[in-house]
Amino acid sequence: MALDRSMRILIVDDYATMLRILRNLLKQLGFENVDDAPDGHAAAQMVAKQKYDLIISDWNMEPMTGYELLRHVRADPENAHVPFIMITAESATENVIAAKRAGVNNYIIKPFTTEILFAKMQAVFEKQMAS
Repeated sequence: MALDRSMRILIVDDYATMLRILRNLLKQLGFENVDDAPDGHAAAQMVAKQKYDLIISDWNMEPMTGYELLRHVRADPENAHVPFIMITAESATENVIAAKRAGVNNYIIKPFTTEILFAKMQAVFEKQMAS
């Protein structure tokens, strides 16, 4: 299944360099409709005003973490269905379990490649189409 390259994507990270890297990786993959937020709080405000087809968020951020953003998005009936991919440098099993329980669709451990990002995105949308 081909991913819709026109989908609206929100990327969230408190590290400006990582936002730039993510934007460039997505651009390489053909995704141009990308917004970014510097933290979970800003992202939550953006999600309240704009519909997104995918959220890709870092875990470790202040003042609102990616995990807290995920819980916020899942608690909102308007956005509860939006696919959410968590990115983190931590591979602690308890974090993965907590994110899964909170409704994350996929998980990426840093560092990662364009191929890994695309594969994770494809897995999310294939699973969504199947259900």
